[in-house]
Amino acid sequence: MLPIAVDALGGDDAPGPVLAGAHLAAADGIPIVLVGPADLAGRESPDGSTLALIEASEVIGMHDDPAQGVRRKKDSTLVRAAEAVRDGKASAMISAGNTGATMAAALLRMGRIRGVKRPAIATPIPVPGSTPTVLLDAGANAEVQAEWLVQFGLMGSVYAQHKFGIERPRVGLLSIGEEPTKGDTLRKEAHGLLAAAPNLNFIGNVEGRDVMSTDVDVCVTDGFTGNVVLKTLEGGMKTVITALLEAFGAKEEYRTHADALMPALEPLYKSLSPDTYGGAILLGVDGVCIITHGSSSPTAMVNAIDLARDMVDHQLVEEIRVAIAAAAA
Repeated sequence: MLPIAVDALGGDDAPGPVLAGAHLAAADGIPIVLVGPADLAGRESPDGSTLALIEASEVIGMHDDPAQGVRRKKDSTLVRAAEAVRDGKASAMISAGNTGATMAAALLRMGRIRGVKRPAIATPIPVPGSTPTVLLDAGANAEVQAEWLVQFGLMGSVYAQHKFGIERPRVGLLSIGEEPTKGDTLRKEAHGLLAAAPNLNFIGNVEGRDVMSTDVDVCVTDGFTGNVVLKTLEGGMKTVITALLEAFGAKEEYRTHADALMPALEPLYKSLSPDTYGGAILLGVDGVCIITHGSSSPTAMVNAIDLARDMVDHQLVEEIRVAIAAAAA
């Protein structure tokens, strides 16, 4: 397997957590190549080995314009990582940096899969006790066309099959009601196209309350709505967890009971943590591209690298290529 290209300077606290995660993944036998400056410190692991490096002298910051940053900073870590995948020097790319720039670098350097109208960010939404719901688009396309949502459903289904082992993923269209007549013009048109798509297991409209339920496997929407849903759920879960921890410690008599509950609550906490899933995947580009949180911990980076390896092993890009071609035939 070709190495996975990891943007060493992407993220709020880079390179520390990025390098720590890369070393942990390398210790598990996953080939890694860092992308960063020639004098990057921290490439050496405790056992004396050194991670490979693709040199890059520039960084596209969180506040840089994504497209302009990619065009102007041609020696940036993101551009060099995407080029490594394009040129067959890496099997996948990962970054915790500027999301828009990561997407732009992948799109402009790796290109789109033939027939794909627009790439989409697919994010797993935790469903306690079950497999996650794949939400897309989670922010790549603020405005979409109805036919793009059909392709999102198709790409999301392929991803759900390979990542979560769902044989025939149920695809739902996010709207404001279950009836086909509910929603705006876009949603109504998309509903008709999704219902007519022969290669999709379309179950109709789903609502916001269904995203974290066992009723749907793939939830399609525009990137504006998807990103709002994602951030709302993340913020809500964080608020609830913080409130619970504060309540457990509010009185001395509560703490004994809280300690007794922790073994049962820990798996739930883990299932709700974004770190568990590593990050989102950009579907539709001609290569595996993983986008992680800017605040990703070493654990999140390891899981992102694991995700990249799994999707390379499952030949996800080729599977999407075949599915898109079949749908167009």
